[in-house]
Amino acid sequence: MILERPWGSMHYLDEGSGPLVVLLHPLAEAGELWRRWIDELTPRFRVVAPDARGHGDSVWDGTEFSVPDLAADVAALVDHLGAGPARVAALSMGGCTAVALAVRHPHLVHSLVLADTTADYGPGKETAWGERAAKAITVPREQQLAFQVDRWFSPRFLKQDPAEVERISRIFTRTDSPAHAAACRALRAYDDSARLGEITAPTLVLVGEDDYATPPVMAEALHAGIAGSRLQVLPEVRHLSLVESPQARALASEHLAP
Repeated sequence: MILERPWGSMHYLDEGSGPLVVLLHPLAEAGELWRRWIDELTPRFRVVAPDARGHGDSVWDGTEFSVPDLAADVAALVDHLGAGPARVAALSMGGCTAVALAVRHPHLVHSLVLADTTADYGPGKETAWGERAAKAITVPREQQLAFQVDRWFSPRFLKQDPAEVERISRIFTRTDSPAHAAACRALRAYDDSARLGEITAPTLVLVGEDDYATPPVMAEALHAGIAGSRLQVLPEVRHLSLVESPQARALASEHLAP
């Protein structure tokens, strides 16, 4: 499915029927990352999983964008579907987008799952994200995988489910490098930490105990800032908790239920 936007064509998956669930993917991935969870959710929900600008099959014109711009894309999609407010579940960069969506378009968010994410990457983000933006362009994508996979998954999961690791890795290597770099710059500039108190949607915050990309201290800051939120730390799980952990998906599915 395609929604035309000023920057190009936003591709999204649209499967199942029932209350609307919108899944927002991590940096340099795509909606298809969610395949396992989509198949678990569709007996009860209509699941929509968009590809962010320049990610997956979304066609992007190369203009710079911010995290609030990504949130505006999701808001336009929910409006287009006419099925909101949406139950929104999001991971990493998608979680930043979901926070920006809930702050700026609260009427479109029924409930919220924020996994392995933050509202501000904190001290050092200028340097760290600047370096990652440069590497996204200059380092061949296959050569970036070792860094990514170590962050994404625990050693246990790498051994337990190599086919899923390979599938997620293929999505990453197919991602447009300039879009990856532009998203790094957007994350570098992002900071909604002072606006977390504006979020009124029931919120579940999930984080892998061993996530060193967005560690538990960042999840604790989200939990502290969002009134009434719940926090769950997942033992022996790294950054892509909603991919790696059946427990994470079960908790999130329960939270999203009507």
